[in-house]
Amino acid sequence: MPWYEKWFDRDEYELVYHNRDAGEAEEVIDLLEWVVAPPPGTAILDVGCGRGRHSITLARRGYRVSGVDLSERALGTARKRATRDGLDIAFLQGDMREPVCHACFDGLINLFTAFGYFEDEDDHLKALQAMAAALKPGGWLFQDFLNAPYVHRTLIPEDRRTEKNVEIIQRRWIEEGRINKEILFRRNGNTHRFCESVRLFTLEDFEGLYAAAGLTIEQTFGSYDGLPSSPEAPRLILLARKT
Repeated sequence: MPWYEKWFDRDEYELVYHNRDAGEAEEVIDLLEWVVAPPPGTAILDVGCGRGRHSITLARRGYRVSGVDLSERALGTARKRATRDGLDIAFLQGDMREPVCHACFDGLINLFTAFGYFEDEDDHLKALQAMAAALKPGGWLFQDFLNAPYVHRTLIPEDRRTEKNVEIIQRRWIEEGRINKEILFRRNGNTHRFCESVRLFTLEDFEGLYAAAGLTIEQTFGSYDGLPSSPEAPRLILLARKT
């Protein structure tokens, strides 16, 4: 079973990434509103929505939001959060390689590196083609990904910390164009191991994939603050339009 089919359903995932909070979601949605300026009521699809923090932020700001994710557990959490906040968001279980619909969204977001998981290179193109299919003509895609040169330059091979009496050890390495992470959880003499592996796409890679999917890149950014993209920037954020 591929790592992404089980990892996002685990308690351990939430333990590692608990610091990815609503404040960070507000920052990236602020950037989206600054560069796109979508009108109120814009229909937006959140692909790889996870536990719904970006979907919920968008819905609070008056947009019509749907989210899709492979993890049913993550979607369950997202639905509970939306219900708690009185928000009407359609959260759907599905594979990003399959279109949610055809030409029914004004815009689409794919954030926090919810991309690049697949071993088969063709599957990444299929995912972008499915995203493009869901967009109306002229619709926009806002994608937030790792910045490959920055990852190469700043890679931390290993770090350790303790959360809730659990020692978390993260080991990272780059191999065959992918950034890999082994995550070990140690508690009371027991060790559990999980892995992540993401294709390190460059801007040039995205340009080729987007063109093949019928998308045209309009702007790029290097951080949630809207700084220009560069090898020194921590993120690669792309705004594209359906051709």
